[in-house]
Amino acid sequence: MTTSVETRKRTPLSHRLAPWLLMLPAFLFIMIALGYPMLRQFIMSFQEFGLAQQFGKAPEWVGLNNYIAILKDPYFWTVLVKSIGFAGWTAALTMILAIVVALLMRAASPMMRTIMNVVLIVVWAMPLLASLTVWQWLVDPNFGLLNFFLSALGLTQFQGFSWLASSFWSFYLIASLIIIWASVPLASITIYSALTQVDDAVIEAAEIDGASYFQRLRHVIFPTIANVIALIGILQIIWDLKVFTHIHVLQQSGGITTETNLLGTYVYQVGVSQGNYGSASAIATIILLVTVLITAQYLRMLFKKGDA
Repeated sequence: MTTSVETRKRTPLSHRLAPWLLMLPAFLFIMIALGYPMLRQFIMSFQEFGLAQQFGKAPEWVGLNNYIAILKDPYFWTVLVKSIGFAGWTAALTMILAIVVALLMRAASPMMRTIMNVVLIVVWAMPLLASLTVWQWLVDPNFGLLNFFLSALGLTQFQGFSWLASSFWSFYLIASLIIIWASVPLASITIYSALTQVDDAVIEAAEIDGASYFQRLRHVIFPTIANVIALIGILQIIWDLKVFTHIHVLQQSGGITTETNLLGTYVYQVGVSQGNYGSASAIATIILLVTVLITAQYLRMLFKKGDA
């Protein structure tokens, strides 16, 4: 009898500890896989860490010198402004297209919806380097399909036109198209999943009350899925702010490296190409701070809803 009483007393504590114990393996994995590299990066940002340090020389502490040098560099601010503008542009277009595609999927027949899902998944699952190779062929100056069609329409100035090398504007145009094309599928599927949770009875009631389609979108559908749209939008900005592979591969195809650098390729060039890992770590830390500032408003919104 005493044993059963003791068991009942211990049960609440075990129930409280169970979620933490279940999360412990994932937490340890994240701390090892992500926490240590971030800590190492933060420490290196206060050090002079170059090629000599890679061959055994002890790193020298330089305090805030790396940060001061970066913040005084006009080129860093140029890259930062371009990166924020590029991320805002691509993320906004991605979200608009994703919402449109998700609404089309909701209104489509089951067969058409299945076809759209398959197409989106195939596009999303395509290896990045393979899709970039296809895009490189499309914009090739001499044999690209894009220049061929534009020339066939009578726009002879596009014969032999190099989209990746003529100016950073045309480079960013092609890069944004590629990033949007690769990002829309996941965003569309996620938003469509949220749309399936909207109560049809509420939409029908609004329709009976005389609400138009756009009024139903504005007052019924969008408020219901606003949190999902906000989450995907914030994540899209973060992904686009740190984009590297797309820009790097396009730069290797003839892009103007200095004028087309974004934060991801800038860190790579400072760290890997120039061997200045201390400055690269400082730039990466600044990118992290910018990312935190961007996500702060969304996190504040989540905490407010949690308190409510």
